[in-house]
Amino acid sequence: MDRLKPFGGARNLFGFQNNKSNKAWLAAIINSSSDAIISKTLDGKVTSWNPAAERMFGYSEAEMLHVSIRRIIPVRLQEEEDAILETVRKGETVSRFETFRMDKEGREVPVAMTVSPICDEDGEVVGASNTASDISQEVRSREEIAESEARFRTLADNISQLAWMADPDGIIYWYNKRWYEYTGTTLEDNYGWGWKNVHHPDYVDGVAERIQHSWTTGEDWEDTFPLRSSTGEYRWFLSRALPERNEKGEITRWLGTNTDITEQRDREEQIRFLMREVFHRSKNMLSLVQGIARQTIPPENRAFLSTFNQRIQALSSSQNLLLEAGAHGTSLIELIHSQLGHIEDDLGDRIRKSGEDVQIDSRSAQTLGMALHELATNAGKYGALSNDTGIIELTWSLQTVEGEDRPALHMQWTESGGPPVIVPERKGFGTTVLERMSRAAFGGEVTLDYGSEGFVWTLTGAPGRGLEIEDMTEPA
Repeated sequence: MDRLKPFGGARNLFGFQNNKSNKAWLAAIINSSSDAIISKTLDGKVTSWNPAAERMFGYSEAEMLHVSIRRIIPVRLQEEEDAILETVRKGETVSRFETFRMDKEGREVPVAMTVSPICDEDGEVVGASNTASDISQEVRSREEIAESEARFRTLADNISQLAWMADPDGIIYWYNKRWYEYTGTTLEDNYGWGWKNVHHPDYVDGVAERIQHSWTTGEDWEDTFPLRSSTGEYRWFLSRALPERNEKGEITRWLGTNTDITEQRDREEQIRFLMREVFHRSKNMLSLVQGIARQTIPPENRAFLSTFNQRIQALSSSQNLLLEAGAHGTSLIELIHSQLGHIEDDLGDRIRKSGEDVQIDSRSAQTLGMALHELATNAGKYGALSNDTGIIELTWSLQTVEGEDRPALHMQWTESGGPPVIVPERKGFGTTVLERMSRAAFGGEVTLDYGSEGFVWTLTGAPGRGLEIEDMTEPA
C-alpha cells in the first residue's frame, strides 16, 4: 500500500486545505468524471457523492450524504469494508480491485475500486476517497469469452479425432485431450516437432517432409500414417491440416486433426481380398465359357467364335481394372487404355483422345468398357480403322446441369476419313451395348449417327449417374 502525503491550503469537501480556484477546478474534475468518486469518514459515512455515483448506483447525493457507505455494499461483502477502513487508517491505499456494490434497486453492480486515505494538513488520516468504475460490460465480455473457451474445450476434448494447433511456422503448441489420452504424452513432450516421437520410424521422415512443404507453401495438408499409442500399439490415422488466415490473407495458425482409420483399412483390405477371390472365380468362369464355346460352335462359325472371344476378353479387361481400383470404380482414362491400348500401339495418333480424367463407378465401368470395345471393333471392321487414313476422335467432359449439384458425363466417339458409312440392316448385340446398356448405366441420352462423313456415338448421362463423387484431374 502507498502512504499519501497531506495537501496544504483551504479545506475542501474531501477535507483538504486548498484555495478557491483550485477547489473549483477539483470540483469540476470530480463532477465530470465517468467514475463514481465518493469520499467518506473513517467510520464509513459519506461526505461527497458525485454525479457519476448517482448514475451508477441510483441514489442522489442528498440520499447518500452522511449515510453509511455500507448501504451499497452487499451483506456478504461487509467484512470487505472493515478491511478497507483498517488499511486506510494506516495511511495506505487499497489498490484497484474488483468487487460488487448494490444500486438502489438491489441489483449488484460489478465495479473496479481504488480506495485512498485523505489526510489533513498535519498528515493525519481523516477519511477515504473511493473511486469506482462500472465494469459490467467487461465482466460480461469475460464471461462470454470464458463460456466460448469452455464450449471449445468441451468440443475439442470430446470429438473422436486427435486435434492440434500450430503457429504459422508449423510449431505445434496445443493438443486436445484425445491426443494425450491416445499417446500418453504431455505438451512438453510434443511441443514444436516433438510429435515425431510417436510416429513410426519407417514413415516419420516422409511425413515431416510433406508437412514442412505445407508449412512453407501454405497448401492444405493431408497424409496417412501410423501413430504409436500409450500401450505401444501402432494404429493408422488419416491426418489433415488447414491454415487459418486473417483479412490480409496471412496465415495466423494451422488447425489439424488425426482420424483413426485402422478398422476402415482392415475392412477395405478384407473387401479387396474378397473382390480378388470373386474376380478370380469370375475370370475362371469366363475361361470356361470360352472353352465351351470352342467345343460347341461348329467350324463354319469360327468368325462368330472370334468375335465372341474378343467380347469376353473386353469384359475380362474391365474386371481387371475394377479389381485394382476396389469398390470405388475406376479411372475413365485407364478404362479407355484397357480397351483401346492394343490398337493404339499399332495406329499411332489415329485415335485422338481429349478430356480430363473422371472416376466411373464400378457398376457402369463394365458397360462402358464393353461399349468402347464394340466401337473399336466396328471401326476396325467397317469404319475409320478399316483403311489407312481414317481418324477417330474420342472426347469426354463433365457438364454442369442447371438446377443440379452434380455434373453429367458427356462422351463422344467421332469417326472420319473412313469408307462410306452403311447403316446396319439389323440391331445386333453391339448395338444393344451401345444403346440400351449404355443408357441404363448412365441414364440420359445415347445417339448413334450414321452420317455420310463418319459414324458418331454420343453419350450424355444424367447428373451424377455412373460417376463417383469426386473427379480426377490427370490430363489424358
